[in-house]
Amino acid sequence: MEPVLPPLKPIPMKDRVSVLFVEKGNLDVLDGAFVVVDKNGVRTHIPVGGVACLMLEPGTRVSHAAVTLASRVGCLLVWIGDGGVRLYASGQPGGARADRLLYQAKVALDDAARLKVVRKMYAMRFKEEPPERRSVEQLRGIEGVRVRKMYELLARQYRVEWKSRNYDYTQWESGDVPNRCLSSATACLYGICEAAILAAGYAPAVGFIHTGKPQSFVYDIGDIFKFETVVPVAFRIAARKPYDPEREVRLACRDAFRQTRLLHRIIPTIEEVLAAGGLSVPKPPEESVAPAIPNKEGMGDVGHRG
Repeated sequence: MEPVLPPLKPIPMKDRVSVLFVEKGNLDVLDGAFVVVDKNGVRTHIPVGGVACLMLEPGTRVSHAAVTLASRVGCLLVWIGDGGVRLYASGQPGGARADRLLYQAKVALDDAARLKVVRKMYAMRFKEEPPERRSVEQLRGIEGVRVRKMYELLARQYRVEWKSRNYDYTQWESGDVPNRCLSSATACLYGICEAAILAAGYAPAVGFIHTGKPQSFVYDIGDIFKFETVVPVAFRIAARKPYDPEREVRLACRDAFRQTRLLHRIIPTIEEVLAAGGLSVPKPPEESVAPAIPNKEGMGDVGHRG
């Protein structure tokens, strides 16, 4: 007998809500639903299969069942500090494509290909070709100067008092409002970028401009979109001097991600950036052994485990 309904499949990353923040509650699966339970026992349902990334702030506890369900539907769990100032750890719902990971590593380990990728990132970020005959270190220096200038221009545009990009993550409240807004905004951006990177089967740690950190590639990709999405949002909110700037920034970033269709663009951008290296996807070694019981072809994003 043929099944009446088609089999369930994960919602593609591009069709999901970008980010939800959770604080002061217990994440659990109750009666088959993904919920946040507060101290009074009130349940708030979260459609976890339609969310790209859940940001978990201090005061959040997560059950084993909740982590299992989030991984099955491909929702990234990210443990962050108060106001999104730090990223402590993250889950890994994707990364199930060794060919994508090996391709990324192959490009990163080839000096010529890596330079081409960095130049492509520069061109996509600043909408112009970088100077010729410059090393990665020199391009990084040029980028830093331009970024500082763009901060100054946006501060002037929104009439925000701006000193420099500086904050002490150990004393969050000591930072000025513009820096707090920028930190919260970039936390939102990096969260959905990491979710998309994992969903596509790449490694967040294998970066090209940034290196040596667990989210190096996340910073590389996020920085391409930063000044067209979250940085103007942060300065706009800072100019209003709201009572709760972090919350205002999160809501505004969510709207900016939807308006710019950012989740539709991240994975194609990753592919375009890596293709600039000019290398082909490595083929499996001839002596490699295929699984005795092949996995059923997935129906979600290419790197999804489900």
